[in-house]
Amino acid sequence: MANMKLSPPWAIFYREVQVLFGDDPEIHVVYDEEKEIIKLFVENPEKAELLARLLPTKKTFGRVSVDLQVIPADGKELITDDLENVDASVFENVFKGNPAFAYAKTFPNLFGTLVTYVVFEPVVVQFYTDDISDIDGKRSTLYEYLAKDIFDGVPVNFNTDMIRDSFGCCDCF
Repeated sequence: MANMKLSPPWAIFYREVQVLFGDDPEIHVVYDEEKEIIKLFVENPEKAELLARLLPTKKTFGRVSVDLQVIPADGKELITDDLENVDASVFENVFKGNPAFAYAKTFPNLFGTLVTYVVFEPVVVQFYTDDISDIDGKRSTLYEYLAKDIFDGVPVNFNTDMIRDSFGCCDCF
């Protein structure tokens, strides 16, 4: 019988980060397995600062913790304090140029507070996870689920855009 080695959850988390940001021309994601660090090298200084403030600096999986580091191209020290106001403009800047992103909107709700929706393209994404329930060992998911896991605790709603036909009509009814 073959010896099966499953991907640990921190390796899967790295793949989630890689898939969400991998097509962004201003971000390069690297995983240092020895030091358990996921590094995001970011060309755009504003995007780097926002990511440093939105992403957790550490993600814990049982006894293993993985550090997340945002490294700006200009080498400046980044502020990692939480943002006070997280609205659509924050995520428009974070995902500018990323083809996974559709749009973001902030609206007042019935209670007089603001609610922000970050909407991703309606695309199924796949990445390798050693999932033995899948014939190819992959996970199939949507960008919104990756964002929910990666930006855990950020007070916004991550969604997937509607699929529209060639006339711009929604095919969901």
